[in-house]
Amino acid sequence: MTTGGRPFARLVFLAQDRRGYGNLSELITLARRRAAKGSYVAHVADVEGKTAKAPHLAGMAGCLVLLLPEKDATEEAIFSQCMWLQTWFGDRAWVAAYRWMELDDELRLYALEVAAKRAGVPIVATASPLMHCTSRKPLQDTLTAVRVGRPVQECGYDLLSNAQQYLRGRAVLAQEFPHEWLAETVEVARRCTFSLEELRYEYPDEIVPPGLTPAAHLRTLTYNGAGVRFPQGIPPKVVAQIEHELAVIERLQYEPYFLTVEDIVRFARSRNILCQGRGSAANSAVCYCLGVTEVDPARMNVLFERFISEERKEPPDIDIDFEHQRREEVMQYIYRKYGRDRAALTGVVTTYRTKSALRDVGKALGFPLVIAEQLAKTAYGTDEQWISDACLAENNLDRSRQSVSQWIEIANEVRGFPRHLSQHTGGFVIARDKLSRLVPVENAAMEDRSIIQWDKDDLDVLGLLKVDCLALGMLTAIHRALDLVGLKRGSSMRMQDVPAEDPLTYQMIQKADTVGVFQIESRAQMTMLPRLQPVCFYDLVIQVAIVRPGPIQGGMVHPYLRRRAGEEAIEYPSEEIRAATERTLGIPLFQEQVMHIAMAAADFTPGEADQLRRAMGAWRKRGGLEVHQQKLIQRMLAKGYTQEFADRIAKQIEGFGSYGFPESHAASFALLVYVSCWLKRHHPDAFLTALLNSQPMGFYAPAQLVRDAREHGVVIRPVDVQVSAWDSVLEEPAKATNLSARWDTRYKEPLRAVRLGFSRIGGMRAAAAERIVAARSAGAFTSVEDLTRRAELDAHDLKCLSGADALLTLAGHRPNAVWEAVGVDTRPTRMLRDARTLEDAIGFATPDEGAEIFDDYATMGLTLRRHPLALLRHQLAGLGVLTSESLRMSAENGQKVRASGIVTHRQQPSTASGVIFATLEDETGTTNIIVWPSIAEEQRRALRGSMLLTVDGIWQSEKGVQSLVASQLTDHTNLLQGLRVSSRDFR
Repeated sequence: MTTGGRPFARLVFLAQDRRGYGNLSELITLARRRAAKGSYVAHVADVEGKTAKAPHLAGMAGCLVLLLPEKDATEEAIFSQCMWLQTWFGDRAWVAAYRWMELDDELRLYALEVAAKRAGVPIVATASPLMHCTSRKPLQDTLTAVRVGRPVQECGYDLLSNAQQYLRGRAVLAQEFPHEWLAETVEVARRCTFSLEELRYEYPDEIVPPGLTPAAHLRTLTYNGAGVRFPQGIPPKVVAQIEHELAVIERLQYEPYFLTVEDIVRFARSRNILCQGRGSAANSAVCYCLGVTEVDPARMNVLFERFISEERKEPPDIDIDFEHQRREEVMQYIYRKYGRDRAALTGVVTTYRTKSALRDVGKALGFPLVIAEQLAKTAYGTDEQWISDACLAENNLDRSRQSVSQWIEIANEVRGFPRHLSQHTGGFVIARDKLSRLVPVENAAMEDRSIIQWDKDDLDVLGLLKVDCLALGMLTAIHRALDLVGLKRGSSMRMQDVPAEDPLTYQMIQKADTVGVFQIESRAQMTMLPRLQPVCFYDLVIQVAIVRPGPIQGGMVHPYLRRRAGEEAIEYPSEEIRAATERTLGIPLFQEQVMHIAMAAADFTPGEADQLRRAMGAWRKRGGLEVHQQKLIQRMLAKGYTQEFADRIAKQIEGFGSYGFPESHAASFALLVYVSCWLKRHHPDAFLTALLNSQPMGFYAPAQLVRDAREHGVVIRPVDVQVSAWDSVLEEPAKATNLSARWDTRYKEPLRAVRLGFSRIGGMRAAAAERIVAARSAGAFTSVEDLTRRAELDAHDLKCLSGADALLTLAGHRPNAVWEAVGVDTRPTRMLRDARTLEDAIGFATPDEGAEIFDDYATMGLTLRRHPLALLRHQLAGLGVLTSESLRMSAENGQKVRASGIVTHRQQPSTASGVIFATLEDETGTTNIIVWPSIAEEQRRALRGSMLLTVDGIWQSEKGVQSLVASQLTDHTNLLQGLRVSSRDFR
């Protein structure tokens, strides 16, 4: 704490009661909000009530205060501080005495004791601990080095002089401090009676019109919305569901929460921001009628208790996805409506993981930065050995060396430790009054945002409600694509205008032709599609949910596929089980089905069923399943089910647990799956344009999206300063090409060409692009210099444009354009505005195609010329490499083959037992690679480090699923001659 800009004292405040806690929370907020993220500035004036924002903090009512004098504080300094304590806190103040077994302990404690007695302030004993036992001293030193940003060897007095700042037992304390000092610690504890259970969350009340109760207003909005959702009349089933939900909401007094969410959604829709609720909230008919979710309760078996349970007494959790490029508008609306003092984002405690622990500890222990970074980047291990000896050997490190052993040991201790406080992806907490009276609030790293210091789990425990305003890139892409389709047609196009159950769309999905669409674009999903063969919307709901760790670990996937294919009989042990699982052929795939089975087959109450689901989700982490498991099995046996069936259900749910998708969540996602697939099938030109303008997002990089669209007949045109805008746009219908001729008959409307925008150029600035477009409106540019003068471009802008070949129509091929761009004097002087400064052109030789492709990738990350492997095809053919198309068309199951391609993806799912999946791309398509753990370990460098990978192995082709099982991996990156391409790797 400071005064007049100088340090004054270290103070510890302890909350005695609810008022004291509120004051303490507000003081922390005040100190954190006036400083940058991660630091604080507290003034003496804050607790003297002299701060304009918080005069009520004078004396910190409801708090006890401990003074911790600095080690070198003089008797007079301590006396002065004690007198200040007496003035402002009276009998709520103590001086804290600590003994660190240092040479000056006795002198320091004597000065403290004399000063405290003179001022009449009692002394309390403390260890001032920083660790729980002395053996943690090396860890403490390491974390100190991380904090101050220097190696341990250079930390000097920042480190503790010994290991005595640890938690002592009472016997040790009795030998170190006088009895009366220890007695004061008991007195301090006795006077602190506050419990976090005293915190009570109150909802904002301005969302209810005057004269109405929250319940009445929610009922009105719900039935008004139901009338819009069901214009032909609200089905009796839906009315009953609405009444059931409204009754539960009223008993739990959650109406203001629903009204708050409805208000946020209404704002987004008023600004034409596409949004959609998902998660367990999609189990609510009220949420559907309010426009929060899009899951029709008339078409689904909703389970409201999955969302809100009276027995569970936990607040509802509503997740709303907004367009990722416009979500900030929604967030700032919330801040404006409720104020920064009443609304803040949820915090997230980011913990150390393997890579960050190795990196930070390595640097703290003095290892060269390049070594620490390299080990962190390449770290891998097993369940038995978290970082393997082979990994260390690859990095020229020997575990037997003491320094390396210490590095690994301390890094392992650090894993799981809190690293920093970051912000939740969009969870808002909104309070009726000052939020800082409930929880400390601080500035986020991003401007105009603030976050609370608690994470999601803390909120759940204390019953504080949050609204998740999440960002979803596909919503942005869908909105943009629908707008483009509307422009093509000359009339607006909305999601609800997309024709339902389109056969052509499902035919495309069945072929796994799903690059770029939502959710079902990953390798695992594309492998499942030919086997599942979706034919209707509910099949998409299943598709979204089935490729998840839960169903896979629970052994549900293969039985479901066999039953769907007619290879296994569909059996239901009882009508109760039929009612719960008939729509999934007797196999429980969703969390709601887990709960239905527990309630129907074991007479669980809705609350008990949800407790079972939660406990099984925590099976491997914290235990606690046994009591629920035995209850489930015993009740099922009592109702006549066999032991084998009861055990199988318990086993399935155990594997399912928290990894399973709720049906409602899957249904919300399935809607976006279908819309994105319909757009890709019928309007691939608009879909590609929207995806490019919505980057970064999705599973595929722009290069793969462009390649896929060209295969579907879309003509892509390069960036050109004479016609391009910042975003990519659609141009007049493209002329048929040999490539597109195969596809033209598939589309009811002619495809338009896609003109790439300036945003595709790496390093290009939007402001410069806007000036180009504005200047162009007065007439076409006549030269590079004319462009430079009229658009007020600088050397950086010209370098970006010439490097990306965007000056082709002004200066010819790239070398000439680069020369002209460099020759323009871009200094902002008045004399140059009308002067010609460009040197005479030089006719450079036309670059070869390889050089052009190299520069395309360097500047834009993609090329509209031939694929790089087309230039290497002759060389690769000499090595016996087959193209991706040849493999798909002619390779036989079990055949030994060789494939080569640029690595676009590497995946190592948690459910794959160490198997790594990779995708190789050549000029004819992609090849899926399966690498077993033993091969992955033996040939790790080639697998993990290559950009161009050649794979020898066995071709597998079964039920429409084709893959190459690797036996030999060869890194042929050198053949790319320096071409830089990147893969998207997921673990």
